Amino acid sequence: MLRTALRNVLAHKARLLMTTLAVLLGVAFVSGTLVFTSTISTAYQKSAEEGLTHVDVAVRPDNDADASGPGAAAYLGQDLLTGVTALPGTGNAIGEASGFAALADKDGKLVGSGFASRGANYYPGDGGEDARYPMSAGRAPEAAGEIALDARTAERTGYEVGDTVRLSVNGPVREETVTGVFTTDDGNVAAGGTLVLFDNDTAQSLYTAPGAYSQITVEAAEGTSQQQLKDEVTALLPADAEAITGQQLADDQAEIIKSQMSAMQTGLLAFAGISLFVGVFIIANTFTMLVAQRTKELALLRAVGASRRQVTRSVLIEALVVGVVAAVSGLLAGIGIAAGLRGLMNAIGLTVPDGPLIVSGSTVIASVVVGVGVTMLAAYLPARRAAKIPPVAAMSSVHATATARGLLVRNTIGSILAAGGGALVLAGIGRDDNGLTMGLGAAVLVIGVFVLTPLLSRPVIAAASPLLRLGGVSGKLARLNAVRNPRRTAATASALMIGLTLITGMTVIAGSTQKAIDKLAAEAITADYVVSTANFAPLAPEIADTLADRSDITAVSPLRMAPVYLNSGSKDEYLTGVDGDSIADLVNLPFAAGSFDGLTGDNAVVDTDTAEKHGWQVGDSFGVTYEDGTAGELTVSGVYEANEMIRGIMLDNATITPHMQRVQDLQVMLSTTAGVSDATKSTLEEALGSNPAILVQDKQDISEDIAFAFTLLLNILYGLLAMAVIVAILGVINTLAMSVFERQQEIGMLRAIGLDRRGTKRMVRLESVVIALFGGVLGVGLGVFFGWAVGEMIATSMDTYELVLPWERMGVFLALAALVGVLAALWPARRAAKLNMLQAIKTE
Repeated sequence: MLRTALRNVLAHKARLLMTTLAVLLGVAFVSGTLVFTSTISTAYQKSAEEGLTHVDVAVRPDNDADASGPGAAAYLGQDLLTGVTALPGTGNAIGEASGFAALADKDGKLVGSGFASRGANYYPGDGGEDARYPMSAGRAPEAAGEIALDARTAERTGYEVGDTVRLSVNGPVREETVTGVFTTDDGNVAAGGTLVLFDNDTAQSLYTAPGAYSQITVEAAEGTSQQQLKDEVTALLPADAEAITGQQLADDQAEIIKSQMSAMQTGLLAFAGISLFVGVFIIANTFTMLVAQRTKELALLRAVGASRRQVTRSVLIEALVVGVVAAVSGLLAGIGIAAGLRGLMNAIGLTVPDGPLIVSGSTVIASVVVGVGVTMLAAYLPARRAAKIPPVAAMSSVHATATARGLLVRNTIGSILAAGGGALVLAGIGRDDNGLTMGLGAAVLVIGVFVLTPLLSRPVIAAASPLLRLGGVSGKLARLNAVRNPRRTAATASALMIGLTLITGMTVIAGSTQKAIDKLAAEAITADYVVSTANFAPLAPEIADTLADRSDITAVSPLRMAPVYLNSGSKDEYLTGVDGDSIADLVNLPFAAGSFDGLTGDNAVVDTDTAEKHGWQVGDSFGVTYEDGTAGELTVSGVYEANEMIRGIMLDNATITPHMQRVQDLQVMLSTTAGVSDATKSTLEEALGSNPAILVQDKQDISEDIAFAFTLLLNILYGLLAMAVIVAILGVINTLAMSVFERQQEIGMLRAIGLDRRGTKRMVRLESVVIALFGGVLGVGLGVFFGWAVGEMIATSMDTYELVLPWERMGVFLALAALVGVLAALWPARRAAKLNMLQAIKTE
């Protein structure tokens, strides 16, 4: 039986090719994802470890420690650094002061990628040099107006020692002279970021405070362990600081990187799972048709003594061979995909640290298990069916078709699953379980619809009859062929249905959410422009002052955030500082009670959720403790309806600013005399120094930014789901090719009684298009339902959400489904047209 199975694989290698390709693509996606994420994770981890080579202990503020007021713990002082440096176990100690620094290239554009654009201090210490940043050219910055650039940034921007560059830390443009270029093991730089070094005093004035540091890193003296050094350092620390070993820092960074990569890996593996799930239909279809075509052969094996178990085993051995070949090929293809993805990331500017491709043993095992497991699982039912063929079937060329009772059982099970899945989806709308109920319901519903597809195929395909009549005799034959074997048609169409369900559902959700956000921005903001930094880091208050001094600006309000303790002692509340005189002209918030009038002194307005949470009404007072530890009392002067863009406790900036540790704005809203126009926007950008780090956006710009994010995400999802669609196309090709082989005698008879080659091709093409459109209609229908259900869940937290059906895109999806049918039919149609009539008629 083993030799028989292997001979069957070789005899049917052309028919098994599409099945092998389907499994190969799925395995390649799995192995490529595992190799890519392992490679990136390891590269970042090694890069981070290199940056901690000279760090045995790190001292940093302890934000969890009790302090006099809310907010971040105080910075570390020079006295602490001096004390740590003098410890017996200290070899070297460095004070760090760092933060955001946006560097402009020679064309005035932002260099780096937002959050990876950093600035830091050059700490010379006692020796006059900072071991972290050895200079490859020039010298270190020594005074205000001087900077040093990392070598990678200098290379890609073309800056050299002596050049003048423009940069921004928190808003205002600074012009600095490059005095040196340095090398570094900093992981952010290795990943494509930028690092700008200032002299120590300048960095402290920009990022911390004079004589203060955000972190102190300590290198142990020879013979001192990290734990011994930590114990020595801990004895010096104040209550609001903590010491951590370098090993713990490395472990923490590794855990963060692992967590970040895990999220990406999970997402990519989900799409790989979809591709493999689609591939199951192709494999099951292929082996079902192979079993049907070999009815006489299998029955004869039974007649000469083969047991049911041996027949089942022979079919599964064939599946095992296909699975092994596909798994090994998929693993190799996945390694190639991972290498290509890393190269692509580097090509588009998302630099990845250097390092080898990581192909772990778990990746190899996962690829083989997935490839072989999926193939064997999909082939099991056809194998069972083969074993049930009675020996007497050897006397007939056609095995018995499915009984009416079998179809009735299938339809009953399908109806129960579809109804149960639909009920779970509807029940999930109002449940607060992160969509688990809805996700489970969606999976059950899709399975139920798949089970019902043989029943659904007849009415749906019948609806296409008027169009098929245009194809004459070929069209009529195509319709009959499509409904002749509803199980096969259903399995083929279901593969395409799954891909289009996900694509349509995501398109509906993205379009509806974007529309809701556009509406929200239009209704909530009446300001002409909103000014912020490119990476939404805090703005210096000078930006708002510069704008307020302009005569063409009618209203300005900076938004400032500050943490406070309330009467309850909660650290979870933040105050939002605004300009009490201007805010009413810049936002549109409906008030349930009170108004913005009188938003001065100790008056505050709160959103309805916060008021309900604390039981506040207009006129009530509540106590607060500010960042500087000062106690105060605020009075509720208004209660407004919050939205996704504006919420919380608001009061006048004049009240909150004196209590802030560091005065900085999240953004600045403003209105102008000229209103929104390109000329006005250009004028504002010039007034702010044509700063690459500053964004001046109107409501349309904000909406387009959000739309860009949605569009980018949607395009990525389209690209990932394209794998499932490609697998579905292979399924249609496979089904049609094997169907043509199965119907050789019938096609020969049709050719003999007058159906020409063109008519034969048309018949196969129309059959393919009908099957593809059947899957497309089911996919689009399910996608709209899922999109509506998820939208109803979103609407519970977003009042402006409303369902938007992308009719044009749904039309494109159906047109693409038809195109899939046409392309999939090219080879089978050509093969059918080339059949020799006489040989085909004699085929048994």
